[in-house]
Amino acid sequence: MNYDISGKLVVKDDVQNISDSFKKREIVLEIENERNSDWNDFIKIQFTQDRCDLIDNYDLNEQIKVSFNLRGRKWEKEGNVMYFTNLEGWRIEKAQADMAQQPVAAVPEVDIVSSDTEVDDLPF
Repeated sequence: MNYDISGKLVVKDDVQNISDSFKKREIVLEIENERNSDWNDFIKIQFTQDRCDLIDNYDLNEQIKVSFNLRGRKWEKEGNVMYFTNLEGWRIEKAQADMAQQPVAAVPEVDIVSSDTEVDDLPF
């Protein structure tokens, strides 16, 4: 499942080498609540393997857009079952400004010329 989310980069962790063959890096995005900033969401997203370096070109407090997959895993040990959910990032880009805030290009005026020989083709 592919998703996108935009927000302010508030945490950028270092790369963690979990094993000789697996590494990960986590970031946290702050998603602004339009009604009350006390209710902002903080979303943790992880990047793995060769995607750990994708965050290097972005600074804290920068608005970014992250594409991610939703992943879930089941883990069992000694009869106990646990479920884990991860957001696994695979692309980062600068967030686009809201379309409503962007200036609208001017539309050139067009002269409409009426013809003296207008045909009324209305059926009534």
